[in-house]
Amino acid sequence: MIWEDLNENLIMPDLKAGSSDEVFQQLGGLLVSEGYCKSSYVQALIEREKDFPTGINMGNIGIAIPHTDKEHVIKGAVAIGVLKEPVHFYQMGTNDENVEAKLIFMLAVKDPKEHLVFLQRILMVLQDQEVLKQLIETKNKQEIINIIKEKEEQL
Repeated sequence: MIWEDLNENLIMPDLKAGSSDEVFQQLGGLLVSEGYCKSSYVQALIEREKDFPTGINMGNIGIAIPHTDKEHVIKGAVAIGVLKEPVHFYQMGTNDENVEAKLIFMLAVKDPKEHLVFLQRILMVLQDQEVLKQLIETKNKQEIINIIKEKEEQL
């Protein structure tokens, strides 16, 4: 389970950002300050997003799953941000389809083999519209962790 080590310090249930770069600075900054990523991580996210967009429309709710190369990561983690107002990302695989992301799942992946596993597990949990709705509505960090873990246990 990728969620078993979710850290409350890496969850921002009331994230205020006006752009994807601000999301990267705030949420990526948490991964750096908590010792999961190197100081180069935030800039690497910004650069990677230009070439490899990470937005995904999941029904009525936009999400983004930003991540970058392993050399910027010290140890694996997932940071979660729930945006007060959606932020513009581009659809994964395109540079012209907009996604207004409300939920951010930022990955710090140390082992490249785990990268696809992380993405698959996250997407399995996030395909449930009810889970997405609950994540957006709660402002409690521990509740966010509980919602995700409960859903993964059902899979």
